[in-house]
Amino acid sequence: MNSDGLKALLEQVKSGDLPVQRALDTLKDLPYADLGYAMVDHHRALRSGHPETIFSQGKTVAQIVGIARRLLEKDANIMATRAEPPVYEALKTIGDRVEYHETARIVVMNRLPVTPTRTTILVMCAGTSDIPVAEEAAVTAEVMGNRVDRLTDVGVAGIHRLLANREKIQAASVLVVVAGMDGALPSVAAGLTDKPVIAVPTSIGYGASFGGLAALLTMLNSCANGVTVVNIDNGYGAGYAASTINRIANRQADDR
Repeated sequence: MNSDGLKALLEQVKSGDLPVQRALDTLKDLPYADLGYAMVDHHRALRSGHPETIFSQGKTVAQIVGIARRLLEKDANIMATRAEPPVYEALKTIGDRVEYHETARIVVMNRLPVTPTRTTILVMCAGTSDIPVAEEAAVTAEVMGNRVDRLTDVGVAGIHRLLANREKIQAASVLVVVAGMDGALPSVAAGLTDKPVIAVPTSIGYGASFGGLAALLTMLNSCANGVTVVNIDNGYGAGYAASTINRIANRQADDR
């Protein structure tokens, strides 16, 4: 339940349209519901603006369905990340509005229309192999109500491809920059903008990349200003962080 939902509930009680007991029944499992294998956090949207996200990796399909079923009682725009097709097929049986973003491996449930921000998040990736992680970031940000632009395959091996998009880079309020191999792209991007850059190392690369560790260390040691780094392959975390920053930028744009 988010703040708008709680306000609507209280207004119904105030107007007499909703009996107090029914309101109590609605609120009785806040802040969480204990399913035995999971503590479903119904307070998450009130605290942070977005419902709990289901991290599907390592969970059984039955556990994912159980968590989603409880979240659907209170929230909309629910996401299940790292979700394979069997998860999508199972979740379709408990919801009417279920979308699967195959490349991002994200299932979105009970998606309600939102007015996108006027300000933009730019998600870019160094190579085509980095697209799944970039899409995880982009879809996450879009579901959270952000306007998202994309740049694909603009790595430093052909830096003219990146420089040809300088206007797009400078127009964004925050950048998510995804790269494997040497992980150099975030430093270059940060040198072209005064906006925050969220760097995402991927596990793409040959043996000495150590599953993304080489790209992670490059990004952590960036000499460019304004580069913040998330964990290897953590597109979701980057998209969420970018959404938080972009909402602030959008409010400031609205105030001007």
